[in-house]
Amino acid sequence: MAHQECINCKTIYGTEEVVYFCKKCGDILEIKFDPNELEENAKTTEWKTRPLSVWRYRPFMPIHESTRLITLGEGGTGLHRSERLGAELGIQNLYIKNEGENPTGSFKDRGMTVGVTKAVELGARHVICASTGNTSASLAAYAARAGIKCTVLIPSGKIAYGKLSQAMIHGAKVLQVKGNFDEALEFVFKLAEKHKDIYLLNSINPFRVEGQKSLGYEICDQLNYEAPDRIVIPVGNAGNISAVWKGLTEFYQLGLIKKLPKMTGIQAQGSAPIAQAIQTGSNQIIPVENPETIATAIRIGAPVSWKKAVNAIRESHGTAETVTDDEILDAQKTLARIEGIFVEPASASSIAGLKKLIKKGIVTKDEKVVCITTGHGLKDPDTAIKQSEKPIEVEADIAAIEAALGLKKAILAR
Repeated sequence: MAHQECINCKTIYGTEEVVYFCKKCGDILEIKFDPNELEENAKTTEWKTRPLSVWRYRPFMPIHESTRLITLGEGGTGLHRSERLGAELGIQNLYIKNEGENPTGSFKDRGMTVGVTKAVELGARHVICASTGNTSASLAAYAARAGIKCTVLIPSGKIAYGKLSQAMIHGAKVLQVKGNFDEALEFVFKLAEKHKDIYLLNSINPFRVEGQKSLGYEICDQLNYEAPDRIVIPVGNAGNISAVWKGLTEFYQLGLIKKLPKMTGIQAQGSAPIAQAIQTGSNQIIPVENPETIATAIRIGAPVSWKKAVNAIRESHGTAETVTDDEILDAQKTLARIEGIFVEPASASSIAGLKKLIKKGIVTKDEKVVCITTGHGLKDPDTAIKQSEKPIEVEADIAAIEAALGLKKAILAR
């Protein structure tokens, strides 16, 4: 049977108990499975015949078999072989795992389908989160699907409108907090603790991580059960990199893959406490009091899952890197124009980080690398418009159009 377990003191809690932090030491929790049960599930179920999606892996999820799934068809996103971009960066085997193809346009849907399903299983009628954008959009959609109340707290003035519009149209109660994300998160912790009928669904919730680990499963599935050498992933609140690592290690322990990739986390330079800890060899992070970056999805100064992320990077012999806003925007444009994949700025940080690591000689040209892009470009269209060439206005006349295009007049045959 699955249970919740403190990552520090190993205190165990049941999966039916609503608990966000260890009651003994105050650290965060993760879901642990009985290895024999997980192995039996892998052998005896027909999961491999199901369509590629989060719920293909239901035997590896801590959800009761009789529970109604709250799903919008998440997962099954494309793993795109990127030969042109690889040639541009100087790497032979590059893949883009484009999570912007999920129902609400980001990887958050993987966690929310499992998290909201668990909320319904527990009888919750009200869910809540703090968000820089994508979490609020996803939770609002899945709460609507489940028919339960949703509240989201966002930092005032620091959320892309593409994401805010999603939370609003799905009917969530949106509160703009006059502060940053870390302050909003502190408030939702207090609300969930004080009002037991409100179920918290930030990435501190270990059931959300269970959904996000399917990203690791899927990459291996799409590579015919041969794990890549390295996975490069944007890092904000740090739930995703640790979730992917959890999925990979479970597949490895089940013998479904023969090796584990190096987990490589990328943070924006103005919001990089985890990268700093990795680069300095520290076992603690120094929170960034006022994080700043154009990549709003990873503008988080005190990532709540930092211990899990640091463990994932170090256990996998990976690394972490920082990138500037200019490097992020350049990578966003490059990916769109070379591979036709439009992602939001935070997503492009994985490409920017890879480019930097190749230049430093940390990533070699013969590595098989998967870059995860976490959200669709339409999440933040304003940023894309600002850095693109403006449309050219012309008269409604063929000659004017030809002139604008630099076309020479055709010579008519006699």
